[in-house]
Amino acid sequence: MKCPFCGYDDSKVLDTRPTDEGYTIRRRRECLKCQKRFTTYEKIEKSPVMVIKKDGNRQAFDREKIIRGMIKSCEKRPVSADEIEEAVNNIEKKIENSMRREITSLEVGEMVMDELKDLDEVSYVRFASVYREFKDLQSFVDELENFVKKKN
Repeated sequence: MKCPFCGYDDSKVLDTRPTDEGYTIRRRRECLKCQKRFTTYEKIEKSPVMVIKKDGNRQAFDREKIIRGMIKSCEKRPVSADEIEEAVNNIEKKIENSMRREITSLEVGEMVMDELKDLDEVSYVRFASVYREFKDLQSFVDELENFVKKKN
C-alpha cells in the first residue's frame, strides 16, 4: 500500500477492524519510511446484477430506484425511513444470495410488494396499483381480493 504522504510503497498494518456489518475492513497502517499513519478500507467487490426490463433492455440494479418507489408508496403512511431501508436491504440480500447475474424487473417488483405487505397494507396497494398497471377497476378489485384472501 502506497503511503499518501511520501509515496513509499511499503507499510505495516497496526490495527484491523471490521466495519459496515463485516462487509468492509478498516486497517490502520504506518509507512515504513516516514512513519506517518494512515487508514485504508477494503470492501468486497460485488459483480453488478443486471435487471432485465419488460422491453428486454438491461440496466444495472439500482437500490436507490427501489427506495424512491417505496418512499412514494409510503407517503403519508406510518412507515419510517429506517423500515424502508431495512426492506430494501432485505431485497438486495435476496438478490445477492440468489447468485444470479441477471434478474427480471418483475421479480424485483414482486420482492418489493412482499416487503410492503409486511410494512403497510395501503402502501402495498399503492405500489401494486402502479406496478401491475391495472387496465380497469375489476383487475384492481381482483388484486385486493387476492390480498385479503392471502392475509386471512
